[in-house]
Amino acid sequence: MSLDSASAQHGAPAHRPTATVQTIGTRWAISAGHPLAAEAGARVLVAGGNAIDAGVAGGITLGVVHPDMVSVAGVAPILVHVARAGETFQVSGVGPYPRASSREYFLTRHGGQIPPGLPRTVVPAAPDAWCTALERWGTMSFADVAAAATEHAARGFPVSAFSAYQMGSNVEKYRRWPSSVALYLRDGRAYRMGEVLVQKELADTLARMAAAEKRAGGSRAAGVRAARDEFYRGETARRIAEFHRANDGPLTAADLADFGVEVGPALRTTFGAYEVAACGFWCQGPSLLQMLNLLEGVDLVELGHNSPTYLHRLIETVKLAFADRDAYYGDPNFVKVPADRLLSKAYAAARRELVRERAWKEMPPAGEAAERREVLPLAGGSDALDTSYVAVVDAEGNGFSATPSDPNVDSPAVSGVGCVVSPRGSQGWLDPAHASVVAPGKRPRLTPAPAMAFTDGKLLMPFGTPGGDVQQQAMLQVFLNTTVWGMSLQEAIEAPRLASRSFPDSFWPHAYSPGKVEAERRLPRDTRDGLVALGHDVVDWPEWEWRAGAVCGVKIGPEGTRWGGADPRRGALSIAR
Repeated sequence: MSLDSASAQHGAPAHRPTATVQTIGTRWAISAGHPLAAEAGARVLVAGGNAIDAGVAGGITLGVVHPDMVSVAGVAPILVHVARAGETFQVSGVGPYPRASSREYFLTRHGGQIPPGLPRTVVPAAPDAWCTALERWGTMSFADVAAAATEHAARGFPVSAFSAYQMGSNVEKYRRWPSSVALYLRDGRAYRMGEVLVQKELADTLARMAAAEKRAGGSRAAGVRAARDEFYRGETARRIAEFHRANDGPLTAADLADFGVEVGPALRTTFGAYEVAACGFWCQGPSLLQMLNLLEGVDLVELGHNSPTYLHRLIETVKLAFADRDAYYGDPNFVKVPADRLLSKAYAAARRELVRERAWKEMPPAGEAAERREVLPLAGGSDALDTSYVAVVDAEGNGFSATPSDPNVDSPAVSGVGCVVSPRGSQGWLDPAHASVVAPGKRPRLTPAPAMAFTDGKLLMPFGTPGGDVQQQAMLQVFLNTTVWGMSLQEAIEAPRLASRSFPDSFWPHAYSPGKVEAERRLPRDTRDGLVALGHDVVDWPEWEWRAGAVCGVKIGPEGTRWGGADPRRGALSIAR
C-alpha cells in the first residue's frame, strides 16, 4: 500500500499542511517575531535558563534585529506566569511623558500636533521592564541574556525580507534626521534583504550595562539592578539627556532617573472553561477581556466558523469593547477607570444587547457615559509601524508573554546610544475630555498588550501579536480558532483574518473610519459580500497581509507537550525541544 493510498484510508487523520511548520517539543518552546530572537531565547533555554531568562533574551534581541518594529529603548509590556506559585504578574512596560510635555506644550509649540521626532518621546520603559522581570523571576545575569543581542549589534545581522520591505517603504522618514540616515540607510538607500546591518553604538550601550553589572559584584539581583541603573542614571542616561538638550527635546536626566515600572497581578476574566490574563488599563489589554465577556454565552458554533454572521458578531463585539476603550482607558495613576464594572459579567450582559442584526456604522456609545462624546470621522488611516512579540513556556511550566515595540521611523536615532528612544507619545490625545489626554508624568494608552490563557488553573498558552489596533482583534480570532474551533495553534494563526477600523485609531492623529472592515482575500467572496449585506464597508487586504498582525504563541498540549505557533505574515519563527 502506498503512502498516498494510506492517507485516504478510513479513519486516517486529514493532512492539512501549514505555511509554517508547527513545532512541538516535550520540554520547552519559544515563538518570536524574528528568527534570531527565537534563537536567542532557545540558546538561553538550552543553557539552563527559565522562560523569563529566555523571554528577556528574545525581547532584547528583537530590539536589535527588528529595529523597524522594536527599539531596545522602547516599550515592553510583559506578563509572567510563575508555575510553582500559580501566580501571574504584569509589568507596566510603558513610560510617562516627560515633565516638560503637556497638552499646552503641543498646542503652543507644535501647532496642536503630536509630531514625529523628539516631541513625542516618553521615558523609555523597555530596559527597566526587561531587568525587572529578569531580577524578580529569572535565574541568569543581564550579560548572559543580552549576549546574543550584543553580538548581533556588534557583528551585524542580515536584514530580513519583512524588515527590508518596511525600511524600503520608509526611506523618506529616515531622511528627516541625520543620525537615522547614518544608522539605517546605506549609501542613501534602504538596506536590502540579506545585507548586514551593524549597530556598533547599540552594542556599546548593551556592553556598558553588562559592564556595570560586573562592577557591582554581590548577588545576581544586585548586578541586574546595576545594569538597569546604568541605562537610567549612568552614561547612557547622560547621552540621551544631552541629545534631547542639544536638539530641543523634552526628556531630561531627572525624567530618566525617577522612572520605574510597576509590577502587579495580571487582570483576568473567564471564557467557558478558559481563563485569560492581560495587562492593565494603561494599555488596551483589558479590551480583549471585555470582548471575551461579550461573547460568553453566545453560540458561536451555531453561527459557523468565519461565516458572515460569525464575523459580524466578532466585529460588533470589537466595536463595543473599543468604545469603552476610547471612553475610559488611560493611566490609572491619573484617570479613575471603572475597572471592576468594565470587566464584570453583568456589565457585559447588558452591553451584549447592543449587538444588532446590522452593523453599527458609527462607534457605539460607551457603556457608562452620562453623555455621548462626539467623535467625528477623520479620513485616512494610521501609517504607524509598530511592535513584535515573544512567548515562552519552559519545562517547569513557567510562562512569558511580551510585546516590545517602538519603530525606528518615528524619531531620530540617539547619537551615542544607537537606537530611537521611545516615541510612544504618539498614542496620546490633545482633547482635554479624553481619558488619555497628554499630561506630564502620565503614560499614554499603549496598544502593545500581551495575553495568557489558562485551563484548570494551569497555564495553557501565552500569546500576542504586533499590529496596533489590530492586536486584540487578531488575538481574539486566533484564541477562538484554537479553543472553540479545535484548530492546532499553527492552523489557528494562519486562518484568514479581518479587522474593524470603526473607532478612533490609537496613533496620532487618531483617524476614524466608521463602518470600515479590512479582510484578507482568503476569506471567500461570498463571505465578504455577506458582510457588506450586513452593513459593513469591506475593503480587501491581500491574501496574507502583514497589517492583520503576526500572532505568535506557545500552547501546552494534553500530554504536556509544547506547541509553538508562528505567523508567516511577518516571518516569525518558533523553536521547540
